[in-house]
Amino acid sequence: MQNMQESANLALIEENGMVGKRSVAYHGRSASIVGSRLGKRADRARYWPAILISMIVVPMIVVLGFYATTPAQSAGPSPVDLGTAANYVILTKAGMTATGTTHIWGDIGTSPAAASDITGFDLVYTAGATYSTSALVTGSVYASDYGTPTPSTLSTAVLDMEAAYDSAAGLTSPNFVDVGTAGDIAGMTLAPGLYKWTTGVQVSTGSVTISGAASDVWIFQITGDLTLASGVQVVLSGAQVSNIFWQVSGQVTLETTSVMKGIILCKTAIVMNNGATLEGSALAQTAVTMDANYVYTPGTVIPEFSQVLIPLVGMVFVVAIVSKVRNQRK
Repeated sequence: MQNMQESANLALIEENGMVGKRSVAYHGRSASIVGSRLGKRADRARYWPAILISMIVVPMIVVLGFYATTPAQSAGPSPVDLGTAANYVILTKAGMTATGTTHIWGDIGTSPAAASDITGFDLVYTAGATYSTSALVTGSVYASDYGTPTPSTLSTAVLDMEAAYDSAAGLTSPNFVDVGTAGDIAGMTLAPGLYKWTTGVQVSTGSVTISGAASDVWIFQITGDLTLASGVQVVLSGAQVSNIFWQVSGQVTLETTSVMKGIILCKTAIVMNNGATLEGSALAQTAVTMDANYVYTPGTVIPEFSQVLIPLVGMVFVVAIVSKVRNQRK
């Protein structure tokens, strides 16, 4: 009887032990599941700040980038339309002359004058060709007696040059009239706008500064001559050469080592003395004379730093957010 009771107790103990093991196993599995769920919630909790920041900051970066890349409204008059005359760094009706170590970057042309009116260039020409070349010119040389279609192309360019001159000269309601001392604008800073002088204009010493934004425009209407004294410089502060127009009824003279910038629309002759430099274009309705000069077109416009920086920062920020989220998931 006693042995039967002991067997029964042993069975109960074993059964309880089994039950205990099953219970422990069951509760351990539940704890594992709960822990896993809590871990995932914790992970999501870590992700949320990064996600929220990206949702707020990235759109702000995109908006700032949009406004940074949107061009500002231009100040001053509309630019002068040069038409096909804009294809030439020097364009004349009565030829051109070069002496000394002159060098020109860009195409040059003359019409109705012939190639014989382009002197000092040692032109290299093949009969029937549309252009010639010269060691003084990084570009092509065109004349009215070259092969087709050069004569008609030049005729159109000269007409466009004359139309551009007339357009600039015909503008009314100037923003500034007869500034400077008797037409001397040395030491002045010129804001965007339409300027008119009823006399000649000179820069007698030092420099004159043309200051404004890259998209602003300056048109200078000069009734008489325009003269830059020796060593004088036209200095640009934010302005672009292609937006500066000198409309001159008389002669333009750039004295020795002077530095001129802008598009010259001259009714008569443009004379560049020894060592003078022109960044822009010389469009003369008579002739252009050069003596050891550099003449070149404006350089390529560089985008403003903000146009590159803000989108770049945005890209770097997004990449950093994505990288952080990926690392947290590991």
